[in-house]
Parts: sequence; structure tokens; C-alpha cells
Amino acid sequence: MTGEPNTRLSDLFGLAGWSKGELARMVNRQAAAMGHPQLATDTSRVRRWIDMGESPRDPVPKVLAALFTERLGRVVTIEDLGFGRRGRAGKQREVGEQHNPDGLPWAPERTAAVLTEFTGMDLMLNRRGLVSAGAALAAGSTITGPMHDWLHTDPVLAADAPRIDDPLYADPAGFDRYEAAPIGSEEIEALERSVEVFRAWDASRGGGLQRKAVVGQLNEVGGMLAFRHPEHLQRRLWGVAANLAVLAGWMSHDIGLEPTAQKYFVIAAHAAREGGDRPRAGEALSRAARQMVHLGRPDDALDLMKLAKSGSGDMVLPRTQAMLHTIEAWAQASMGRGQAMRRTLGKAEELFVSDKSDVPPPSWMQLFDEADLHGMQALAFRTLAEHDPSVAIVAQRHAKQALELRANGRQRSKIFDYISLASACFIADDPEQADRYARLALVTMGETSSHRTWDRLREMYRLTGRFAGYAKIEDLREEIKLALPQSSIIKQPRRSSEI
Repeated sequence: MTGEPNTRLSDLFGLAGWSKGELARMVNRQAAAMGHPQLATDTSRVRRWIDMGESPRDPVPKVLAALFTERLGRVVTIEDLGFGRRGRAGKQREVGEQHNPDGLPWAPERTAAVLTEFTGMDLMLNRRGLVSAGAALAAGSTITGPMHDWLHTDPVLAADAPRIDDPLYADPAGFDRYEAAPIGSEEIEALERSVEVFRAWDASRGGGLQRKAVVGQLNEVGGMLAFRHPEHLQRRLWGVAANLAVLAGWMSHDIGLEPTAQKYFVIAAHAAREGGDRPRAGEALSRAARQMVHLGRPDDALDLMKLAKSGSGDMVLPRTQAMLHTIEAWAQASMGRGQAMRRTLGKAEELFVSDKSDVPPPSWMQLFDEADLHGMQALAFRTLAEHDPSVAIVAQRHAKQALELRANGRQRSKIFDYISLASACFIADDPEQADRYARLALVTMGETSSHRTWDRLREMYRLTGRFAGYAKIEDLREEIKLALPQSSIIKQPRRSSEI
């Protein structure tokens, strides 16, 4: 007991709208349903949790997390409630609670526990149709500060599993966790193949249709990580967890579940680092940075990119470095920093062409090819064109090159290229060409499930306002309205990335 109010729990309690007596009764009922009929919570106990900072004993934190998750329609973890997990002591955990409430970074066994709890809660929301986007994103510095030293050191893989006597022991904590048994290389190969299938589906169709399957697979892998496998298998299993967590985060971002996406990216960085793959950890953080730019928070994105680039280690391939530079350039463009953006994109081009392909790229980098390089350059210049319209022509050139190079199966990327190209044409006062490319985007949008395409389309709609007197553009505006969800076209706050 700290003697001070638990502000996190108090805030969530206020949002839930319960009385303390109601919460006490629900805790008892939920605990009995979860196999703990002996639990007897009362109003005074709830008051001590909220007003005095008392931390309840297990299984109460898990029970409360389940109750708040269902009530609020978004994943609420034990950390979200202001209750720290019991874990290994060490200097890394001695971080101020106010500035690092999630206790970043996590110990390996805690990463598996957070992974399984979070995915279990996410699956529960999916089952009951309660998923929503109502939560706040953490600032970039909240993530980068406590994780800096940790990401710059290599883990000891022998410590990847919980320190227990029985090597086949699995911690029963977590929601909906897969009842796993020890696995071998064939099972891990099957998991790795499933990642490729999910990745290809996401690139083609968007994140909305397969997100639940990815989260379920990640939940199973979390159960497997509770066992102490041989080091080479444990490393690969952490890699599978990292890849699935990035996919779950990207799919969540793609359908507008932003806080959920951010949590998955942080989980992915932890899993990759525990598997000894620092470049993968850096790439996971770069996804969080892209998310921040999209949401109009480029300063947070630059904080995250600084850690992503420095924490990727010395083994990062030139092509991976090029990809990281394009994201940094996009953040700079959204802040109107044209010279900095050009320098960063120049470095990206140099790094990309310097990659001799003598070392096979990791599976998670195979989608970043020359088309993606041009696509990101188009997005950066198109974003900068909001501040300097003269660069719109450069954005058009890169978007056209991206479209020429796009491989089949990259439908969502093609839509983004068309929207970047059309938007750049609008800014360059070329409504005829803009109309052509905008309609090409609209034709293919029905084949994907991606809220990000709606965001980009909404900003393109804003640009059409300058040409509202043109009959052809008036028709286009009506078609855009039909393509967007109801009411999303009206009075949406402008975000610097949606351009």
C-alpha cells in the first residue's frame, strides 16, 4: 500500500461508471467464474485499492482487468490498472512509476505473460463484439526513455524462460492461453510459414479481415514461450512472436485501434530483442513511429525513430537502414522540414543501392523493395507539398515509379500510391490528372479492409474543395463520400499524416 490514490485505477473506475459496491460484487462473481469461489471482496477493500493505492493479491488484478476490458470495450491490462506485476528485481525495474507506469522494459518471462494476457483480452473483445479505439497513446519519450539502455544490450537467451525447477512448467496465468506442450523445429517451421501467409494477406487485403486469426496465433505462441526450450528453438520462437506481434499491431493500426496497435509494437520489440534480433526490434519500433506520423505526432515519431535506428545494432542491413530513413523523412516532411527531409531521403537512396543482396534479407524486410522506396518518397514529398507546393511534381514522379514497380498482391500499397499521386496533382493545380488517379484508387478500395485508406482518402477529399466548381470534380467528391463510412467526411480533425 502506497498511501496515495491509484490514479490509473481511479480514472478507469470513473469511466466505467460503477459504484464501489457494484465493483466489489462483480469481482466476486467474476472470480468465481474464473475458478476462485473463495474470494470475498467488499466496498471497503475497493476503496483502499482506489484511494490508498493498495495492491490486491492474485487473482484480483486479472479479474479486474477482465471486468474493465469488457466494460470499456478495449484491452485493459494489469499495468493499465496501476498494479505492477511481481517479477525479477533489478536496476531496470527501478523506474519512476509516474513516468514509466508499465515498468518498461520487461523481463523475458514477463514479456510472455504480458503477451498472453493482452492477446487473451483482445480475443475476448473480438468474441463479444466490444472492440473500440477509446484509449490514449503513450508519448514517444514514454517508450524510448526506459527502453534505451535495455535495447542497446544483448539478452542472455538462457534466461528466456521462467526460472523454475521443472523445464516443462507453464505458468497458468493469462487469458485464453493455448494449452501448449514442448514443441520442435517442425512446429516452429509451420508457425513461420503461417506468418508469411498472414503477411501476404495483410498486404493484399488490409488488416481488418485476418486480425483475429493473427492475435489468436500470437496467444498460442505466448503459451509456448512459457516452456524452456533448447536455446536455438527458443530464439526462433521469440522471432515468431515478434513477427506476429508486428502483424497484430499493423493490422490494429490499419483498422484504427491505435492504442492496441502501439502495445503490440512494444511487445514485438521485446520479443525480438529477447530472441537476439535487434534489427527486428528496431523495425517494430519504426512501425510505432509510422503510426505516430499518421496520427499527426511527428515529434513522437522522431523520438521513436532515434531509438529504432540506434537500437538496431551493427548487423542491420543497408536496405533495412534505408527503410528506417524513409520513415524519419516522412516525419520531417510533416513538420515542414524540407531540407532535413531531402537529406534523409538521400541517405535512404544511397543505403538502398549499396545493398549488394549478398546477405538474404530477413522475411520481415522482403516487402520493402524498390517500389516501397519510391512509395515512401512519394508520401514524404506529397506531405511536404502541404508546406511547399513546388515539390508536388516530385511526389508525382515517385508515385508513378512506385506504381510501375508494384508487384501483384500489394493492393493496399497501390491504393496509397494512387491517393498520393492524385493528391499531389490537386496541389499542383492539375485537377484533370488528379481526377483520373483518384478514380483508380476508388475502383480498388472495395477490395481491402483498411481504415488508413479512408484517412488518406478523406484528406484527398479536402484537397478537392479547391476545384468544387468543376463538374467532373463535383462527381468525384460525391463518389468519395459514398466510399467513406457515414459521417466520416464531416468535420474530421485534420492530421498532418493524412495528406
